[in-house]
Amino acid sequence: MKKSIFYLITGLLVLFLAACGGDDSSEESGSNENGDNQTESESSNTYEVEHAMGTATIEENPEKIVVLTNHGTEALLSLGITPTGAVQSWVGDPWYEHISDDMQGVEVVGTESDINLEAIAALEPDLILANKMRQEEHYEALNAIAPTVMEETLRGDWKVNFELIAEAVGMQDEGQQVLDDYQSKVEELSADLEDAGKLDTKVSMVRFMPQDVRIYYKDSFSGIILEEIGLDRPESQKKDEFAAKGVTKERINEMDGDVIFYFTYQKAEDGQQVQSEWTEDPLWQNLEAVQEGKAYEVSDTIWNTAGGVIAANIMLDDLREKLLNEGE
Repeated sequence: MKKSIFYLITGLLVLFLAACGGDDSSEESGSNENGDNQTESESSNTYEVEHAMGTATIEENPEKIVVLTNHGTEALLSLGITPTGAVQSWVGDPWYEHISDDMQGVEVVGTESDINLEAIAALEPDLILANKMRQEEHYEALNAIAPTVMEETLRGDWKVNFELIAEAVGMQDEGQQVLDDYQSKVEELSADLEDAGKLDTKVSMVRFMPQDVRIYYKDSFSGIILEEIGLDRPESQKKDEFAAKGVTKERINEMDGDVIFYFTYQKAEDGQQVQSEWTEDPLWQNLEAVQEGKAYEVSDTIWNTAGGVIAANIMLDDLREKLLNEGE
């Protein structure tokens, strides 16, 4: 009887110690040093991105992305990502023609200058891509919905914002490949123009708008691309500025060059009327480029408004066609 009791007590003690040891092991593997119930692998599945408003902590491989700039939409598409939501293109119903086929099923969340916070929240995004110049006042609300990465500016080289977007979605290598491909295209066009004796072509850029007429300088989307290629500009347009705004017809002579590329915004909303008033004016007709048949109308979307990597590549195609393949 005494032996039976002894064996029973011994057995219970072994079971008790085993249970305690198991609890200790479970606690060590299931909690971090702060007591949070999170494994080591889970805690490492995030990365940080510094941006204009601070630092965003993003879960790896974000799947539902909302983008609040037109150029940002092009950046995602070039990386093989279809956004869950995006701001409507400045022109189009609702997307620019050159990206519309790739935007099937994407939800509209307002415009760059008037975003719809309720529509964004309803999509339950993993990541929001925004711009300080456009949406700074909404940063706190956006960041409460999902980690939000904000670009600093809309001015200057478009590639700066592209690199931030590639980092934000965890695709730096793929993003670098997109930029390398673009740079190769720039260098090939530059070499071909030089071989043809046309790299010194003075390229003028003019934009017609319902309420304004502008001459575009070096610090513009298309101006930066022309400079990358190495094309020359008329002396009056060699300014490290964005554009001359509110141009009057007394300054039409400043629009001349070896070639003129002109583009019109909101053609259906009086833009076409403004374009016609200027291009039919005798002063325009007397410009040397116009006289020689080298004033080319191009897409405002591609040369100015879209401002993204896809548009930049199409602009290179335009330049090749107009400057190298004339008459073909």
